[in-house]
Amino acid sequence: MTGAPEPEVQVLSTLNADGSRRWLKPKVSPGRFLNGRKVVGYALIAFFCVLPHLRINGKPPILLDLLRREFTFWGMTLYPTDTLLLALLMLFVLLSIIFLTAMFGRVWCGWACPQTVYLELVYRPIERFFLGAPGRKPKEGGWRQPAKFLTYLVISFLLANTFIAYFVGTDNLWRWMLGSPLTHPVPFLVMAVTTFFMMFDFAFFREQMCIVTCPYGRFQSVMLDRNSLIITYDPNRGEPRGKKRRKKNAPAGDVALKVIPDEPELGDCIDCKMCVTTCPTGIDIRDGLQLECVNCAQCIDACDSVMDKIGKPRGLIRYGSQASVIDKVKGNLLRPRTVIYPALLAALFGGFVFILLTRSEAYVSIIRQRGAPFALVDGDVVNAVTLKVQNRTPVDVEYTFTLPDVEAGEVEIPGEAFVVGSRETVSRPVRLVAPLGSFKTGARDIVVRVSDGQGFESDVTYRMMAPAPGRQRNSQENNTKEQGDD
Repeated sequence: MTGAPEPEVQVLSTLNADGSRRWLKPKVSPGRFLNGRKVVGYALIAFFCVLPHLRINGKPPILLDLLRREFTFWGMTLYPTDTLLLALLMLFVLLSIIFLTAMFGRVWCGWACPQTVYLELVYRPIERFFLGAPGRKPKEGGWRQPAKFLTYLVISFLLANTFIAYFVGTDNLWRWMLGSPLTHPVPFLVMAVTTFFMMFDFAFFREQMCIVTCPYGRFQSVMLDRNSLIITYDPNRGEPRGKKRRKKNAPAGDVALKVIPDEPELGDCIDCKMCVTTCPTGIDIRDGLQLECVNCAQCIDACDSVMDKIGKPRGLIRYGSQASVIDKVKGNLLRPRTVIYPALLAALFGGFVFILLTRSEAYVSIIRQRGAPFALVDGDVVNAVTLKVQNRTPVDVEYTFTLPDVEAGEVEIPGEAFVVGSRETVSRPVRLVAPLGSFKTGARDIVVRVSDGQGFESDVTYRMMAPAPGRQRNSQENNTKEQGDD
């Protein structure tokens, strides 16, 4: 009985022929792109950790308060009632990703994605610190592996709490961190689960997140075109591959090159596989555009260092488009999608700003209460409703309510005045009262005018219910009879 046949091609870069996990330990290739990614990456980490502690108008710059259903962005608070604004914001973000991908490929994945930034600039450096760099003799000491995971746990705990601060605010977070978990079991459980998933992701799952789970790599096939900027290998210059003699007087390096007679027919690629051993997702960029490529440019830094050592010009692997590198055609920045996408983004942004600037200072809704739709009281029709007011201003406001299109109509508010605190929502039962004679049918649309006495007014239309015409005459006759008896 024979075993299962081996696949003719590699299915996944992290999968061995027998189906087992292929653990990747990429070598670090110093270079200009790695230095640039470090500057960008560590700046983003600092920005992510500091942002929840800043304040704009008394609130963090970004606060996604799911419990109160308030979403704050740079001093601007959106509510679920701002459906159009939220929809425009989400469309703007989605279209921006599509536009950036069409122009610059997966620049987000390699330079700004939290998965890549934290894995390559935080967790893997910690691993190399405790266990040694790949390709070198491992550091001795049985304590190193537990120390590595303990450091992972501490960092994951801090990142989990920072992540949660974007949803609950730092004030609540500090109170929970300094208090007993028994007083806030749900937030503590959320923090523990978030820490666990961060540990699982960065300590075990790692590049599988980009290769298997994240759908962005698969989306790129429909978002890229042959003029999009990607990391690409130049086969016209590099093929056929083969070893070459080191150029005379070239600087010595740590790359072992087999010395054989010059073969002019060979390309510049010496098949050293440095671009493969340094790739964090384990692919060979020389095979062309692949969904596993995250555009981290480590292969560019590795290849440039080899080209320097053999006396060849840099750029065998470089940022470029398929049109310019493969087809040898000058790249075209002005193409339909690079014109249509910015136009759509400008329209979305303009619509968002217009709606935001013209947004009402308060949101008012009227909800019919349960029970009888109306009642007759002293010849008046009464509808019991719940008045819900959302104050979007930074100060407390007292609101008044009138029925401008109903003669002798009024809004009866039991109890004290209708005051709504800053950025709060208040719901109170009220009664809409209108004379029976103002109804020609069993219902009519009325306008409830809301005012704060400081220049703000908003009209809300509500369908007020009343007796049918026949019942109205009976009610009027009964009222007349009662008055005669009196």
